[in-house]
Amino acid sequence: MILLFLSLFAIADEPIIVYKKETTIDFEAVDIEGQLKKPQGAFIQEKIKATFNPLIQLREHWGYEMEVSLKDIQ
Repeated sequence: MILLFLSLFAIADEPIIVYKKETTIDFEAVDIEGQLKKPQGAFIQEKIKATFNPLIQLREHWGYEMEVSLKDIQ
C-alpha cells in the first residue's frame, strides 16, 4: 500500500510540459557555404557482347538423318 502511495506521489511531482502547436523556423538569413565533392575514379561502360561456348550443337541440315531413322522404323 505504501509503494502505491509513493508511486502516485512521484507522478504528481513531475512538471506538466506543454508544447506550442506550431513552430516556424526562418532560414532566409542563413548563408551556407561548401564544396561539391565527387568520388575519386571513373566509371567506364562498354557494350561488348559476351561469347560462350555452346553446349548444344544446332544442326541445320537434318533431313538425311530423318530419312535414315524412317528406314530403320520400317
